[in-house]
Amino acid sequence: FKIRCFFELSAEELLAMAELSLGVPSALLPVQASHPPLCYGLLPAAPHLHHFTPPPLSIPWRPLCPACPLLPKTACPASTNGARDSSVIGADLNIPALHGLRSCSNDELKGFLFHALEGLDRGIFGVPTARKVQIEQLIELLEDRNPLPRPTENLDKVNGEWRLLYSTITILGSKRTKLGLRGFVTLGDITQSLDIEQMKAVNIVMFHVAGLVTLSGSLTIESSYNVTSPTRVNVHYEKSVVTPEQLLNFFRRNYNLLLSIFNPEGWLEITYVDDSIRICRDDEGHIFLLGRDNIAN
Repeated sequence: FKIRCFFELSAEELLAMAELSLGVPSALLPVQASHPPLCYGLLPAAPHLHHFTPPPLSIPWRPLCPACPLLPKTACPASTNGARDSSVIGADLNIPALHGLRSCSNDELKGFLFHALEGLDRGIFGVPTARKVQIEQLIELLEDRNPLPRPTENLDKVNGEWRLLYSTITILGSKRTKLGLRGFVTLGDITQSLDIEQMKAVNIVMFHVAGLVTLSGSLTIESSYNVTSPTRVNVHYEKSVVTPEQLLNFFRRNYNLLLSIFNPEGWLEITYVDDSIRICRDDEGHIFLLGRDNIAN
């Protein structure tokens, strides 16, 4: 056992760690592999005013992973005589070049997107530049084909439960250290429940704390929202709570930092929504991809 990455924590936070670990002295706190995590606030988002398309890499296509049932099993419609375009944007993922993707169906684009998200844990601790370009290119293609161009006039399509799949919000450097997200605390599911009748939204961020017995807790943020355009809503923070008390004690000193990351207040643009996924952009330019439980699982 050893301590590492806790050099920015106060004595009080280290004591809170010890308490959460059921009495284990802070000097003996275990260090475990970190999980990526986090977060999307609730909804907010900004319009995608600029589209950047990198030149495709000329790398031969290789078969997609057959274990993923969401990937298309037939050749892309953009192919000739059943063969995919030989130019792909990233050989590691085998995603066709942009001109080939434009001929794919929305379901095929979503399949490629889910494939690109594998192993990223929602992107909260950063994403390699090339992969980020691939993901955002697929997202923009879907946004250009939004089957519900006026989503706030059909809010029943967004009502209910959602789970975060990807976000461009990141927790890096000192923020990650201060929140203990380098092994001692890991992020679990990040979910959102929308109630269109009450015009309310509840975001729940799950945490798991390492120790002799793993402690689980959550940050719950309640917000209200109002429609401002056919695609946009304003989100208003109302209240938040961390449970149980032991987890609150650990986050108390950096509670404002925690809220600044997960608080959804601001405006949110709904840029794509169908029966399985929703894409949003907030007033700070962040992207949020959420899925229904049958997709998120």
